[in-house]
Amino acid sequence: MDLQALPEGCIATVISLTTPRDAATMSSVSRSFRSATESDSVWGRFLPPDIHTILSSSSPFMSVQPLHVSPSSASKTKKELYLALCDNPVLIEQGKLSFSLDKWSGKKCYMIAARALSIVWANTPQYWKWISIPDSRFEEVAELVDVCWLEIHGKIETRMLSPSTLYKAYLVFKTTAEAYGLELHAAEVTVGLIGEINEAQDQPREINEAQYPKERNDGWLEIEMGEFFCEEGEGGELEMSCLETNGRWKSGLIVQGIEVRPKRM
Repeated sequence: MDLQALPEGCIATVISLTTPRDAATMSSVSRSFRSATESDSVWGRFLPPDIHTILSSSSPFMSVQPLHVSPSSASKTKKELYLALCDNPVLIEQGKLSFSLDKWSGKKCYMIAARALSIVWANTPQYWKWISIPDSRFEEVAELVDVCWLEIHGKIETRMLSPSTLYKAYLVFKTTAEAYGLELHAAEVTVGLIGEINEAQDQPREINEAQYPKERNDGWLEIEMGEFFCEEGEGGELEMSCLETNGRWKSGLIVQGIEVRPKRM
């Protein structure tokens, strides 16, 4: 059977059952496939079903960079909205979270702002200070002045995540030119549901290459904190923690937030 002989609507239905990555590949098959991959019926399936609820807590003026297509624009196509949300995270929940989509899967990605994290002594100016810097997606970031006990926790409801998806959590940060005493690759990091004990993460962990800071496309650094599989229909609160208590005084860490995004297979 020649699939290219099918009506465009049928082709679009088939493509909508795949992934955004597959749709991008199939768009090069023929003119009819290219036309089908542009349709709202395809990209509407790739957008999260609760996308309008998520965007209702944002505004066109609360994107990290100006969106080419405003989430509230009635003239947008579903593909334009999808791509805008992949490239330009939107601030939601009064600017305490950023929301975006993973370009190849359409799964939800979030970053929890430093202001929404629990950072020990964060409101004591002797130890931490709150500053604004141009390349942060949030209004404020936390800069470490001087501590010997570094402890950071972040939480997010699992209902906000894409179901049946393996997520990874990352601490997103920078260091100042005067930074000292930081050994984040050796920090104790855990990711798991509150109230559930992850025995594997309670054991002394072996340091590997994945736990060393890596540079992101946005110029910040990140370290992997762990992973979590979000089951279909699973409720609860996911907690991510970073603890470095080696007794050494440390300074110069700038925390933007904790990002939770799908693991790339």
